[in-house]
Amino acid sequence: MIYTAKVHDVIRGDEKARGVAVLVDKLWPRGVAKERLPYEHWFKDVAPSPELRKWWGHDADTFEEFARRYRAELDANDGEELEQLRHLAELGDVTLLFAAKDREVNHATVLKAWLEER
Repeated sequence: MIYTAKVHDVIRGDEKARGVAVLVDKLWPRGVAKERLPYEHWFKDVAPSPELRKWWGHDADTFEEFARRYRAELDANDGEELEQLRHLAELGDVTLLFAAKDREVNHATVLKAWLEER
């Protein structure tokens, strides 16, 4: 099963990462010491491109278009990190860690749905 969890919720103990914990942000979360975050992988290359992230700006009104564009990036991504993530998801539980403020409107939820469809 694939789960998503906000980095700050995991650090505070409000939420637990189930299975393999994978950070899926391009940038390290602000204000988080690496030794405080329990993660096993950091797959930067599965995050949206900087251009797409800047275009979107986490605007909930454009989330559907962002999701469409991000899915297109994922479809075109033949990188090793995405392949590893797909393999981990086939083997068992994976938690996608993200640092966005909104728990529902973020790239990790799009990535989760994309992975589940495959």
